[in-house]
Amino acid sequence: MKEALKKIKEEALGALSAVTGQQELEDLRVRYLGKKGEMTAILKQMGGLPAEERPVMGQLANEVRAAIEAKIAETKAAVEAMALEKKLESERIDVTMPGRKSELGHRHPMYIALDEMKDIFIGMGFEILEGPEIEESVYNFDRLNTDEGHPSRDWSDTFYFTEDSTLLLRTQTSGMQIHAMESRDLPIRIVAPGRVYRKDEVDATHSPMFHQIEGLVIDEGITMADLKGTLNTVAEKLFGKGTVTRFRPHHFPFTEPSCEVDVQCHECGGKGCRVCKGEGWIELLGAGMVHPRVLEMSGIDPEKYSGWAFGFGLERTAMRRFNITDLRLIFENDIRFLKQF
Repeated sequence: MKEALKKIKEEALGALSAVTGQQELEDLRVRYLGKKGEMTAILKQMGGLPAEERPVMGQLANEVRAAIEAKIAETKAAVEAMALEKKLESERIDVTMPGRKSELGHRHPMYIALDEMKDIFIGMGFEILEGPEIEESVYNFDRLNTDEGHPSRDWSDTFYFTEDSTLLLRTQTSGMQIHAMESRDLPIRIVAPGRVYRKDEVDATHSPMFHQIEGLVIDEGITMADLKGTLNTVAEKLFGKGTVTRFRPHHFPFTEPSCEVDVQCHECGGKGCRVCKGEGWIELLGAGMVHPRVLEMSGIDPEKYSGWAFGFGLERTAMRRFNITDLRLIFENDIRFLKQF
């Protein structure tokens, strides 16, 4: 048995020295140390030895097994190192080669117009305010002096979440007037940009989802002249010196008096075309002096304070700013269109 153990040790160590792969190493481990391996077979013969020889043979068997296990561990480390070296060699990267050029994106034309407008108003001392797109009807309608029965509150015009019409996708950013009056001390001078939603049919100048910028100023001695001067200044800063605007009388429940402001059509120069629907003008915003009842509902004394508010349509502003003739281009994400900006 002693000679058999020495022979197994010599053969195992010799075979392990020539190993070059993981599978070959595993096969040799099973051959010599597995349940049905050569060492196991030898150890099963120990029972037939005289009692005085068993300790000596047992010690020798342990030494042989330990030597084989040590060689297996050494060989495994060497095989893994070779495999890693081979992998690194095959995956080597030439760091001196030029990399692939990454194309950088740019701002969407609508957000270019929005950022320009923000800069204009910040330069005039306004604060930027953001609010929720899912709004309560009390903010979107009630406290803006828009009572039950008004056409804009109909289910055919507004996206409601609840059967009792108390929760909705806001139809205007005007609700930010109320949020501002609730949360800020007087005087107030804010603009609030954001998405709004109405059940409009899609055409060259309408979309069921669009963007508005709400403006609000409340202080002592505020007049309609302040509103007109501010909006004319904004129009010229956005569209260039000499931009032609038009103020028309109108009615909004939350302002009195009210007006609508148009800019001359950029496509036809006022002659009439499909963009302006033959009128020569494009509606830009609605505005007016804050209704005294709106002030009262927000706890502001209309005898002491006055204010004005307006709501810009951001898409139409971008169309005028960049001579875009169809609002649908803004939302279609056509790369050929967007690359122009």
